[in-house]
Amino acid sequence: MALTREQVQHIAELAKLKLDDAEVDRMTQQLSAILDHAARLNELDTDAIPPTASVVPLYNILRDDTIVPSMTRDDALANAPDKDEDGQFFRVKAILKE
Repeated sequence: MALTREQVQHIAELAKLKLDDAEVDRMTQQLSAILDHAARLNELDTDAIPPTASVVPLYNILRDDTIVPSMTRDDALANAPDKDEDGQFFRVKAILKE
């Protein structure tokens, strides 16, 4: 399927691209070639091929959930730049304006 210069200019306008005359000529040839290749793919008989989401079998590689000891509150807050009076929580500056 051969595209016209006007069609390529319309596509460029939709894509918000500014093309000069040489670029329009080059894109006319290249986009027409892409559409020709797509048309050739439409000629293939795919009736015997089941629809697939992926051609590669997918599986998750996950580790087993295991319970491990966690960091103590004192260790977590040891390097905190600011914490509350009781030393129980991180203190951060407010990021929302009132």
